[in-house]
Order: sequence, then C-alpha cells, then structure tokens
Amino acid sequence: MIHPHLSGKNSACARQNRLMQELARVAEEGHGAIEERLQRLDSEWSVGRMVKATTGLLILGGLALTMYVNPWFALLPALGGLMLAQHLVMRRSLVGDLFAGMGFRAGCDIEHERTALKVLRGDFRHLPTIHEIEDRDAISRFEGEGGPVLEAEHPRVGAHEAAREVIEAASRH
Repeated sequence: MIHPHLSGKNSACARQNRLMQELARVAEEGHGAIEERLQRLDSEWSVGRMVKATTGLLILGGLALTMYVNPWFALLPALGGLMLAQHLVMRRSLVGDLFAGMGFRAGCDIEHERTALKVLRGDFRHLPTIHEIEDRDAISRFEGEGGPVLEAEHPRVGAHEAAREVIEAASRH
C-alpha cells in the first residue's frame, strides 16, 4: 500500500484538504488558536530535519562505536554518507519516505500552513496589494474630479471559505 504522502496528485489534494480543514478549525476558534498553532508549528519536525538528524546520529554513533567497540561499525558512517549522497542525487530518499509514512510533513507543507495562519491572523494586511499600487493614482484622479470617496465594504467570508482562499493563494507562491 502506498502511503498518502508518497503518491502523486491525489496526495497533494488530500494534504491540501487536510490543511484547509485545519485552517478552518483554527480560524473558527479565533486569534488564540492561531497563536497556539503557530507555536506548535515552530516545534514540528519536518521530514528533511528528521533525515538530517538520523544521518548525523548514524555517522557520529558509527564513529564512536568504531573507535570503542568494533571496526566493523565503520559501516554505519558509510551508510550515513550513502544516505546523504542519495538525497543529493535524487532529492528524495528512502529514509525520507519512511518518515513521511510515519506522518512527518515536508518543510514546505509546514511553511505553507505557517504563512496561511499569518494571513488569517492579519499579518500582511498592512502591505499594499498590486491593485492598490496600480489604482492609487487613478482613484486620486477620480476623487479629485468629484467622484465618490467612499470605500467599498468587504463582504465577510466564513472560516472554510477563508481557509480555501488562503490555501489557493499560498500554493501559488
């Protein structure tokens, strides 16, 4: 059986749906839940971090065992080197796939969720959008000619709709 993290397009959709549901849940719970989720993300280990930690421990442990127990333990650092070489050449590794199968997420998935939570929290509200930049002069001219100065009201969206929009925006970047 192929783990959902390892299969192609379907797993991407499944991951996106899980993220959308999690973002909607957190958005419904409010600002405190967003802060709490961001703190948990700061301590979440990614697949890449797990692979690096495992490889490092394999190399260091193998060297120590080689020096103090038996020279045959030199195979462990060699195995660690092979794991690094495989990751260099293939971008994926068997150990990484193993950790993904255990439920660890890719670093980019964690960063997408972090960015989406920051958007929901309003961290980027102060940044100008491309429409604000392009239309600022046109709006000034329009208002100077006697046009309306009223700002259009932004309709409120539900938590699920906001989560969907944030996921779509984050996955484009």
